[in-house]
Amino acid sequence: PRLTPFRSRSQSPSVLEGTTTLDLLEIMSNYSDDDDSNITLDYTAEPCRNDYCSFFERVAPAFLAAACAAAALGTGTLLVALVKRPHVWGWPQSRALVAQLAVGTGLFTALLPAVAAGIAQGWRLGAGLCRLTHLLWHWSLFAQGLLVASGSCSTVWCRWDPRSRRLAVAVWAGALLLAVPAAFTGGTVAAEETSCIRRSVGILSPAYLLHLALCLCLFLLLPAALLAATLAVPRLRASWEPGSGASWLFFVLWVPYGVGLAMDFLLRTGLLQPTCDIFQRFDYALGLSEGLGVLHCSLGPVALLAARFC
Repeated sequence: PRLTPFRSRSQSPSVLEGTTTLDLLEIMSNYSDDDDSNITLDYTAEPCRNDYCSFFERVAPAFLAAACAAAALGTGTLLVALVKRPHVWGWPQSRALVAQLAVGTGLFTALLPAVAAGIAQGWRLGAGLCRLTHLLWHWSLFAQGLLVASGSCSTVWCRWDPRSRRLAVAVWAGALLLAVPAAFTGGTVAAEETSCIRRSVGILSPAYLLHLALCLCLFLLLPAALLAATLAVPRLRASWEPGSGASWLFFVLWVPYGVGLAMDFLLRTGLLQPTCDIFQRFDYALGLSEGLGVLHCSLGPVALLAARFC
């Protein structure tokens, strides 16, 4: 399993056959995988030991708290600008689109305090709220990705009419549906301090494979398709005036995490054989990439404001 929200584990190269199952504290102290109840890990093998877990628990709460404060300030300022200066918003950053992006960012930001507290003190909200947190976390991400994509390819958001309202309902309902697998893959693990984990199912379980496929489509395939379409269609290229691509910052910040998820799957399934050096460094890289993605909630509103007022 992976501890939320930035936790990943690369499988240790020193996996031996056995019958012992590790508890969470052993996993955290040695930072090794136990996806299969019929394997045990050789803790004495050096230097294949990883201290990312302690680093994560030390750094993540403060990072999430800072990101939450900056995001709340930026999103609040963006909403005030939407109300006070409605005439400055035009395609592709229309008022209707930016308002919905602000809602998505606000939803994402509202989850950060609970996640930060859960990492620092143990998850006290129960398994149901753990899964709900994963659902809402990914709902906001899928909604923002679909909004950016639709705003980049169409002028439908230029006015708030029945057509745009129907599209808004479709985007938010579709994003919620796409986020459902995330709830089924997450859960809690009982230890001295209960932890809310990102993946409580096997790497090859149908729920996780579906969730992984959807994340890769959002973070990798969708931005690649949009970039290709923008380069190929003159009307879309015309929208790339100075500052008009500010909403694309969402994809810029999350693409590295998409690449990390793909690499994580290849390493866990044995399609790529990790060396000790990869084992020790990959978790830091994946954690850093997800932390970079989280910054979209604070940098996104600032970029949209700068694009219009600077």
